[in-house]
Amino acid sequence: MMSRPMVLVFLLVLLIVTSQFEWKQPLVNEMDPGPRGLSVKQQRILKKEEVVKEKIILSQERTIHKLNELVQTLQQQLLQCQSNNSSNNNNNNNITTNPPKGDSLAVNINELDRQQILED
Repeated sequence: MMSRPMVLVFLLVLLIVTSQFEWKQPLVNEMDPGPRGLSVKQQRILKKEEVVKEKIILSQERTIHKLNELVQTLQQQLLQCQSNNSSNNNNNNNITTNPPKGDSLAVNINELDRQQILED
């Protein structure tokens, strides 16, 4: 017959081996996050997240496009101002001209803000 300490050591080793086997089973499933390892609910959540990310990207691309258009408009206005300024300097007139109105810039910015609010 086995002595009491030997039985305890044997049970302890058996307990350790079986607990290690049970712990490794869930780890294998967690390490394989493929479509098989995900539940249907998790797959739906991931798809929804992807759709939201795509919408955000598209919205940002539209905003960038609008900003690029505004930059082009401002560059054209700047060129017009520079040409007006150079023509005024060439004429050597001391007549003061009215500065170009910034209304069109304000309208463009307000329009962009309004469109962004509508998109959101």
